[in-house]
Amino acid sequence: MDDQYKQSANDQEEIQKQNVLNDQESNEEVTDPTESTSSKQKKRKPKTGFFNMLAASVIGSILTLGVVTQTDILQVEPIVQEVEKDTPVSGTTNMAADEGDVADMIEQSSEAIVGITNIGKQQDPFQQSTEDVEKGTGSGVIYEVTDGEAYIVTNHHVIDGANKVNVSLYNGETVEATLVGTDPLTDIAVVKVSEVDDLTTLPFGDSDAVRSGESVMAIGNPLGLDLSRTVTQGIVSAIDRSINVKTAAGDWDLDVIQTDAAINPGNSGGALINGQGELIGINSLKIADSRTEGLGFAIPSNDVKIIVDQLRENGQVERSYLGVGVQDIHTIPSFYMPSLPDELENGAIVVSVDGQSAAGKAGLKEEDIIVKMNDTDIENDKDVRKFLYNEAEIGDEITITLFRDGKEQEVQVTLTSNLTD
Repeated sequence: MDDQYKQSANDQEEIQKQNVLNDQESNEEVTDPTESTSSKQKKRKPKTGFFNMLAASVIGSILTLGVVTQTDILQVEPIVQEVEKDTPVSGTTNMAADEGDVADMIEQSSEAIVGITNIGKQQDPFQQSTEDVEKGTGSGVIYEVTDGEAYIVTNHHVIDGANKVNVSLYNGETVEATLVGTDPLTDIAVVKVSEVDDLTTLPFGDSDAVRSGESVMAIGNPLGLDLSRTVTQGIVSAIDRSINVKTAAGDWDLDVIQTDAAINPGNSGGALINGQGELIGINSLKIADSRTEGLGFAIPSNDVKIIVDQLRENGQVERSYLGVGVQDIHTIPSFYMPSLPDELENGAIVVSVDGQSAAGKAGLKEEDIIVKMNDTDIENDKDVRKFLYNEAEIGDEITITLFRDGKEQEVQVTLTSNLTD
């Protein structure tokens, strides 16, 4: 399922160097464009090797532009893409927090928090074989139990690259989980465990109703399972934050709730709850360096619900699919750049094309520079994703303005779905 996914100023570069909750990194590749022939530009040396490497780095873009390339962001931690339940599920215990007894509420809520261990393969150089090793640990939240199966929401980067995922339950039992679906772009994943009963679930709250200054608590497993279900308290520092993150599907502006409740490595995928014991966010990342303190971020529960629902249905999130891998032209060494008119300052260069996609059938080529989609200016690869996922819909016919061999032209493309039959 990982095959489905593979995208500024000095301040942003500084942030991305900071320690975060995820040690895992995405490996990327890319394809070989042809040499441009504009008479206005100096002849360039062959760039085959560079674009082969570059095209592979955005292979995920082809699948998710249909997904254009989560791991770390301000670094997000390591480990290892909803369903809203308004009424109690038979056979489960849903939290009904007593405002007069926070300790009781926390005790009940903690029973829905699990530990997640990412088990991966490691090569044994001496025996010339591979063995299972623990790649990291994180947290998860049981949000539904039905027909003997418990569904758990966590972060994508917690289970990313796992060969096997183990779940540690409140009663001390450890069981192997099955991956239901994952979405690198939003850093949300769902796993399930079977043949379980008497498990507690944590109900979703309304993250749109959250206000700055509201008391919240984070529950998770900081620094590993030895400190499982640690509770930290704070307030909502801000709502409607947007943090630029580097995901396995490319750069993305992730909408988050900011909190000063302590969040540490291992808390990823854990719960941010309100005073009523409702899940209002999934803890995902923090900013951590010597200059900062209390800058943690959680994915709002209302966003999580939408993603989890699609993951339960399709195993991934359905989005409009263009079928190209793109990269910000400013990230390409000038030596390898195609011919560009003097007035062109920004854009997204096509580094790979899925020949069977809408883009391939419409005639888009490697080295095309996309500068506009309909009436939206495109300055970089992130703008391409934002347009496709936020402004366009499956089946829309869009106009792409691009430069090819130094000349501007328009191409009509009908978007399709990233889900395959």
